[in-house]
Amino acid sequence: MSDHNIIADVGDALIKLLREGLVPDIIQNSEGIGACSPADRGDISLGIYLYDIRRNPAITDTGRVPVGVNQFRAPSVFLDLYYMITAYSSSDIKFRSLEEAKMLGRTMQVLEGTSVLRGSLFGKPFSEMKYEPKIELLELETEEKSRIWNIPNQPYRLSLFYKVYPVELVSEKITSITRVVETDITIGQIGRQESDSESES
Repeated sequence: MSDHNIIADVGDALIKLLREGLVPDIIQNSEGIGACSPADRGDISLGIYLYDIRRNPAITDTGRVPVGVNQFRAPSVFLDLYYMITAYSSSDIKFRSLEEAKMLGRTMQVLEGTSVLRGSLFGKPFSEMKYEPKIELLELETEEKSRIWNIPNQPYRLSLFYKVYPVELVSEKITSITRVVETDITIGQIGRQESDSESES
């Protein structure tokens, strides 16, 4: 089952997916695509920024999971992960907007083409989930996008916004129960003996 690394695993899966789709045709080096904050991107050309994590409102798992003899794991929590994907071209200013538009256009193609993070593509953490996480493009207003950007002295750059959901975060809480393995029937036998004695008298 997916552990606490699953949030990082989702980010790694998105990076892997985009590197396969954009390198080297759109972005020359795979290191040019990575996770970063817009305020601290280094030499990243296409940045994936996890800007919010919320509990998925549609899934409430109440079932305990057996993990051993007389032990149960508490229900998982299901999350929605929110990402901002921004292109940063280092080309001459005359070509910069076109370069960034190419990056974002190809990014949309890649994510639309692989709209589910399947275990067969991304490994064990995803294959053990109850639900396969979906990748969904968000339709946000410009004002909301600017609030998410929220970097002092840096104007908003055209970005894509995606939600990946539901992502299962497995509970660490384990409870033990004691099962009844035998029944003491001595009391019942005594009761019958007393009744027999009264009948004889």
